[in-house]
Amino acid sequence: MSIVEVSPGVSLAYETFGDPSDPAVLLVMGLGAQMIAWHEDLCRALAERGRYVIRYDNRDCGLSTTFDDHPVDVGRLIHAVSSGDIPAALAMVPYTLRDMADDGLGLLTALGVERAHVVGSSMGGMIAQTMAVSRPERLLTLTSMMSSTGESEYGRPSPEAQAVVSAPKPADREGYVAAADAELVWASKRYGSAAPLRELAARSYDRAYYPAGAGRQLGAMVLGGSRADALRELRVPTLVIHGLDDTLIDPSGGKRTAELVPGAELLLFPDMGHDRPRELWPEIIDALEAHTR
Repeated sequence: MSIVEVSPGVSLAYETFGDPSDPAVLLVMGLGAQMIAWHEDLCRALAERGRYVIRYDNRDCGLSTTFDDHPVDVGRLIHAVSSGDIPAALAMVPYTLRDMADDGLGLLTALGVERAHVVGSSMGGMIAQTMAVSRPERLLTLTSMMSSTGESEYGRPSPEAQAVVSAPKPADREGYVAAADAELVWASKRYGSAAPLRELAARSYDRAYYPAGAGRQLGAMVLGGSRADALRELRVPTLVIHGLDDTLIDPSGGKRTAELVPGAELLLFPDMGHDRPRELWPEIIDALEAHTR
């Protein structure tokens, strides 16, 4: 693991797998999730297919730069957005989804990578879409996984999933790890298991317990707005992956993304939720290998 400055005042923790001379694949993670949520075995398997895999912690997460001087009251933020007071909501959030996209592109620059295949999951898919829209010349391909377009009518969470996301995280390690069981609400119905959820929670807690950053990331995501018009104009080869069991970002989010992006390929997994079960890794890796040729 290394840390590099990607812009003034912002440094990202990152890790690479494979040969730097191979085509680069940048993996972008979602809300509050550290780069280790891209399991190292998955990264190595993709690297073995001839890809230079880069995973990293978004700002305000893991071991990357945090914005402690800008606390966000999530309740006030949601109220401001719900009531239509966007100026007040914007004033609460210290950065935007575009800033987070620029972070990832800055990491590529720091690593000497001119163009990369970008794969984003959940909020990471929104960040990846923003990279593609704002700097299409930097992307070889885009893969948007279990994500959506920023349009409020698509990709909505179920009430049960929303309740889990909104619940505060326990501060103690034992409680934090046990609380991961609740994430089964959006996991694969066939392959979902508490064991890997608890394992990731334990590793994440030990590596960098920092729940405060998720509120600021959430603000950037919510205030990112619709990317629909920009996605209609996108000319980056795009693969959209979504699980039909996903209750955190409804599959309509993935379907809408593929509908908007010209020539996009849509790959729906019947046995995947808002997760990447190990049982589906061979199919996911095959799809990524084929798309990133």
